[in-house]
Amino acid sequence: MERVLVTGGAGFIGSHAAEALLARGDAVTIVDSFDPFYDPALKRANLDEVARRGAFDLVEKDIRDRAAMGRVFGEGRFDLVVHLAAKAGVRPSIEDPGGYVSVNLDGSAVLFDLAVQERVSRVVFASSSSVYGNNKRVPFSEDDPVDHPVSPYAATKKAGELLAHSYHHVHGLPITCLRFFTVYGPRQRPEMAIHKFTRLIDQGEPVPFFGDGTSRRDYTYVDDIVDGVLRSCDRCGGFRIYNLGESHTTTLSRMVELIEGALGKSAVLDRLPFQTGDVNETFADVSRARKELGYAPSTLVEEGVPSFVEWYRSRHG
Repeated sequence: MERVLVTGGAGFIGSHAAEALLARGDAVTIVDSFDPFYDPALKRANLDEVARRGAFDLVEKDIRDRAAMGRVFGEGRFDLVVHLAAKAGVRPSIEDPGGYVSVNLDGSAVLFDLAVQERVSRVVFASSSSVYGNNKRVPFSEDDPVDHPVSPYAATKKAGELLAHSYHHVHGLPITCLRFFTVYGPRQRPEMAIHKFTRLIDQGEPVPFFGDGTSRRDYTYVDDIVDGVLRSCDRCGGFRIYNLGESHTTTLSRMVELIEGALGKSAVLDRLPFQTGDVNETFADVSRARKELGYAPSTLVEEGVPSFVEWYRSRHG
């Protein structure tokens, strides 16, 4: 059994990760600020699900609060930090770049600093496929240059990786950075595309459809992401970056078709121009994660989307 701190543990990916850690017998502390970016009641419902796996400690604090986080680290004596807390979303970051820099960089610096101070053995940090920008080479490899982010959110995630590397270089802190590719599944945030499209199609409302439908995403089911997170927790050493994706791409048009099929309803499309900050394609090369972590994603969208819709209907009738 290990003592694990999960930041952002009331959120979509964080709650699933906390559940999996509890299921294998770890002692889990969750830190979450319950930021009102979306309804905090949904995050508390996520924690109700986590509690079915076992008891955990919950700390309602902002990761930027160094004094509060210092007490958490001092009392927790953690073996491992799984750092998933962040301001998320490409488009909102264009409206609030300063807020994204503050949480995603200042907050990460507080955590990395305390991890060194309290002799935490290793840190797993959630990065994003957005760091690749409009990379012309596909699939995206961890060795590709990522110097041209196209949104403030992407820039903060790339900067977070650089910050992590500096803490490893200066202090010897083992840190693994995970680049998540378009994660979906039960508990997905309500503003994310698959959840939003499902809700709008179900209610017969227009679906904002950006571009001509040919943009492609590497949609990754949350169970596969959590498997990669746990494997990274157990194999974290030195400094390493891994892509975690499904390594398959799906067009926007095809994704809408899959949701329509799972709901048994047709979409009303509100066709709009391609959005600033979005990228044309994401596609993960996961060969490094396969080789070094044993990562083996297995849930294609043809299975994952119906599973998500089933969960959605269980919550919304």
